[in-house]
Amino acid sequence: KGIERELICPACNELFTHPLILPCQHNICHKCVKEILFAFEDSLADGGSESSNQSSPRIKISSSSMDRIDRISRSASQRRSFGWRGRKRNSLTPRSSIFPCPGCQRDIDLGERGINGLFRNFTLETIVERYRQAARAAIAIMCDFCKLPPQESTKSCMDCSASYCNECFKIHHPWGTVKAQHEYVAPTTNFRPKILMCPEHEMERVNMYCEICRRPVCHLCKLGGCHANHRVTTMSTAYKTLKDKLSKAVEYIISKESQVKACITQLDVLLKETECNSERAKEEASRSFEKLSHVLEEKKNAALRTIEASKNVRLEKLQAQAEEYQGLLENNGLVGYAQEVLKETDPSCFVQTAKQLHARIQKATESLKSFTPAAETTFEDFVVDITKQEEILGDLSFQFNGLEIPEINEEQSRMYNKALISWESPGKTDSADTCILEYHKLNREEESVIWQEIKACSKSKVISDLDIDSSYAFRVRAYKGSICSPWSREVILRMPPAPVLSFLFDDKCGYNSEHLLLNPRRTSVESRAGFPLLLGSDCMQMGCYTTLDYIIGDTGIAKGKHFWAFRVEDYSYLVKVGVVSSNKIQKFFHNTHDVISPRYDQDSGHDSGSEDTSFDSSQPFTLVTLGMKKFFIPMTPGAPKDLASRIFPLPSCMGICLDWDKGKVGFYDAGCMKCLYECNVDCSGIMYPAFALMGSAAIRLEEAITATDGEYQDNI
Repeated sequence: KGIERELICPACNELFTHPLILPCQHNICHKCVKEILFAFEDSLADGGSESSNQSSPRIKISSSSMDRIDRISRSASQRRSFGWRGRKRNSLTPRSSIFPCPGCQRDIDLGERGINGLFRNFTLETIVERYRQAARAAIAIMCDFCKLPPQESTKSCMDCSASYCNECFKIHHPWGTVKAQHEYVAPTTNFRPKILMCPEHEMERVNMYCEICRRPVCHLCKLGGCHANHRVTTMSTAYKTLKDKLSKAVEYIISKESQVKACITQLDVLLKETECNSERAKEEASRSFEKLSHVLEEKKNAALRTIEASKNVRLEKLQAQAEEYQGLLENNGLVGYAQEVLKETDPSCFVQTAKQLHARIQKATESLKSFTPAAETTFEDFVVDITKQEEILGDLSFQFNGLEIPEINEEQSRMYNKALISWESPGKTDSADTCILEYHKLNREEESVIWQEIKACSKSKVISDLDIDSSYAFRVRAYKGSICSPWSREVILRMPPAPVLSFLFDDKCGYNSEHLLLNPRRTSVESRAGFPLLLGSDCMQMGCYTTLDYIIGDTGIAKGKHFWAFRVEDYSYLVKVGVVSSNKIQKFFHNTHDVISPRYDQDSGHDSGSEDTSFDSSQPFTLVTLGMKKFFIPMTPGAPKDLASRIFPLPSCMGICLDWDKGKVGFYDAGCMKCLYECNVDCSGIMYPAFALMGSAAIRLEEAITATDGEYQDNI
């Protein structure tokens, strides 16, 4: 009875019937495999799985299995759209090769042969049959050849696949014949073949065992089949090895019976403790929420009492004002009293009474000219603002002191064509199962903030479809089961001011391979400060200047607004970056001595009045100087005269934004997307990213962020 759960099919929850071994080593009834695959194929044909599931009364497919069937059907429908039409309704064998295993909850590929490529587990089938016989010991197996009424069988022939009584067995297996050599066993209804045949080659018996696939194979599978390059061993060796391993494992478990019983006892205690602790946690949670409800109820009653008191005061004022105006009606109140006073004929008595009455009448007349209610009817001052409280209650969850608050790493996070957000735990250990990353666009016009949520199972996440030239706030929290940490500190990052331009260094146009070294991917360039530079030192004694080595991008810009970023290595001595027009490229590469002359270079730092007067604010090229970890603002008419005010620390990542339509180019700190310098440029031709290096220097282009960068960041 104890092994019964090992003999139950995970699909139909009944004893196995003709069990098959799946590639994942789980067993399932042959009929169950067909019914699940038929249900899957019906979902392809009918657009759903509900009807197919109802048409199979024997199989009990769980909702999770049907969810996997639906998921597989969506992917398989794509294959069907390319020519696979599925099975016909009268087909006896499913044609699908993907099977959702109910044992391990995974999608298993059955291969091209599908069900026909699966082995039948005869050993398990025999054990199930012995279990059935033990369970129905009182039920006899009758002879298959007796005349009515049949006699109880005494033995079963495995070669004939039939059961016999003693007399019928002698008749059908006479001495001296071939049948007398047949193998017979105790009465059974489970007849299995004596030889296990290969499902790939039906006429060949299996005689080897593939150690890679862990399944029996025949010699044809090894010679030219899918197991040709696999390591195989003889069936007898595999039998002996596996049997020894299994025997030793069983013996070890049996020898540890006392330890197993102790573990069972401990598990029973843990079960009871879990029940008690869960009830205690429920009670504590209920008390917390009851306390919160009590506070809210008190606040509610106080607010209602305040509103009620204000209402009564206002009603009294308005009622008095209404009665006062009621008295202004003819023959009523003040007017009626005044009419009676007017009937007085004695002057002295009239004056005595009318003086006070006239003041009241005059006040009533003024109130009629400018009517103002004595109290406000609206209760706008009594509106309860619960926006923050709703946000706090929305974040209400179990707090766990051992779960650290993650921190967003701003140095490893990048905003480029996409956003790569990385975070880490302050401590050395990270016990979180998952993390929730939230972000929202900073917009002053929106009153309420709507956070967008992304689940991450790693420590970084790539976010697409963010708006350019926009700032976003990010925060993250860690989860372990239903327990979560508080939100991390919000970090604000900004997207580039324009779409990212993707390009590589051009190794054709003017590229000097003797002075510059490109990496194979053409994403970085390095200046070789070697023997040619030493030779140039002789020229420097005669008043000449060492030339710059120029290189451009392989993609030009003819319209629109574009942004690109790069990094200058810290050891770089002199680097110039910017844009150049296609009309001036030849001048760059053939007249370099003139181009780098201090009198010609617009940002050479040569401070003279003639340079200010000759500077053209709209040139077909613009280059700024970087080097020695500094950023130099060019000397222009509008630039500060003081040299110190034109020098800034070099950002770790520089960016350039070219607006071709407006004829403007800007130089940015790509880390915070802050514009350091902007000027006009003549965009009459196609504009190219331009770079120049002198001495020991190197430039590396910022690569676009891809969806796999988050996984790569985690591996680092």
